Amino acid sequence: MPETISQQDLERYFWGAAVLLRGYIDASDYKQFIFPLLYFKRVCDVFDEENVEVLKEYDGVGEDFAEYHRFCIPKGSHWKTVREKTTDVGVAIQNAMREIEKNNPERLAGIFGDAPWTNKSRLSDETLRDLIEHLSSETLSLSRVPQDELGQGYEYLIKKFADDSGHTAAEFYTNRTLVKLMTLMLDPKEGESIYDPTCGTGGMLLVAALQLKEQGKEYRSLKLYGQDINLITSSIARMNLFLHGIDDFEIVRGDTLANPAFLKNDKLRQFDVVLANPPYSIKKWNRDAFAADPYGRNMYGVPPQGRADYAFFQHIIKSMDRKTGRCAILFPHGVLFRDAELEIRKKMIDADVIECVLGLGPKLFYNSPMYSCVVICRWNKRPEQKGKILFIDASKEVTIEKSQSFLEDHHRKKILDAYRSFENIEGFAKVVPNEEILTHNANLSVQMYVHSATEKTHAECETVEDCIENWEVSTETFKKSYADLVSSLGKVGFHE
Repeated sequence: MPETISQQDLERYFWGAAVLLRGYIDASDYKQFIFPLLYFKRVCDVFDEENVEVLKEYDGVGEDFAEYHRFCIPKGSHWKTVREKTTDVGVAIQNAMREIEKNNPERLAGIFGDAPWTNKSRLSDETLRDLIEHLSSETLSLSRVPQDELGQGYEYLIKKFADDSGHTAAEFYTNRTLVKLMTLMLDPKEGESIYDPTCGTGGMLLVAALQLKEQGKEYRSLKLYGQDINLITSSIARMNLFLHGIDDFEIVRGDTLANPAFLKNDKLRQFDVVLANPPYSIKKWNRDAFAADPYGRNMYGVPPQGRADYAFFQHIIKSMDRKTGRCAILFPHGVLFRDAELEIRKKMIDADVIECVLGLGPKLFYNSPMYSCVVICRWNKRPEQKGKILFIDASKEVTIEKSQSFLEDHHRKKILDAYRSFENIEGFAKVVPNEEILTHNANLSVQMYVHSATEKTHAECETVEDCIENWEVSTETFKKSYADLVSSLGKVGFHE
């Protein structure tokens, strides 16, 4: 058995492919080409490895034993065939990928994306040959690169691409240390269904599965579902899960608001767990169609045209199983208190579906200084939680390095302990009755209820949207401080 490649060497090998593309295409486009090629190489190397095993066992030709192969690689579509090409290399790559997809319709349809392989003005034959030769320098068989190691290498490359491509990475990479916290809060169980309506590269689904694995539980018993509007991103999600050894999943390309993919008896399918980081304040969406939504996702109201956040929010709530359903949604703070969604928030609070609002520190959104929050919803709250919402101010529970923040184990432990206890903790957590929240115009800002919230400054802004977001939060903090001041003056007998 060949020696396994070290993680460091694997990462160097992966990143070496991206380096070959520098200067030819934008960093944000690396993923279109690198991920499909890596997956093409992987399935061919695994196919060859399976052939060797079949030959040993049956002393025959491996290609005649289709049931022994995870995927079918048609004749003429193997990596080795493409490697022999010296001209029209892009055409050969594209044809091979399409044939593999066609011969594996249930599992691989569309998985290689739609990169413009035949456009020689972007990538010449010479560049593609260099790329193929570099990737040919390693064998990506299961014995040489086990599923876990390859999956970790994929995650490394996703992170590197996000670093290299700047602000375009927001939909491409969600802070994994935060996703781990969200998953721990929801505590998925063996055999449960987990759904991400805007799944990107599948990171949230993957973290949820690997969490069970870390706990020594059967993570392959989970049923994973995801939808994403972007073709290449949804394809990478499928590759990412496959390469981590996860087979029981369904990832669909499509617009979740316009055409939700997961239906049952003409109604939205419902899941045990929903994890999501929806795109922030989409302006171009079909509000009129949502107003007449056939799936009843407008049960609390129709959001304004300029901000689709509460359309995603209601889609997620509607997708939760009525008995077991719970969700964790990553949002910017403004979603908690904007006047435009006031009536929707009131109805959500009346429905008593919101369990916890967790305020987090800055820079946990990729390449943005904005503060973020996680909203936890649950249909069946514990009796002591009913009619109440827990607010946690974890704005200081963060480690900041350069332009990026992350949560360490001790941060997660402190937050989880507060969340599970559902009790008041001075300066950190507050249990607030729904009636009190409604008297504050359904304001869900953590600063309204937990007194030690960290104020933000306009100096943290990098974009107009960030500045507006920070200004809105600062305004809410001022209102709360002013109200406390007036209240305290009244208690000591001060009158105008």
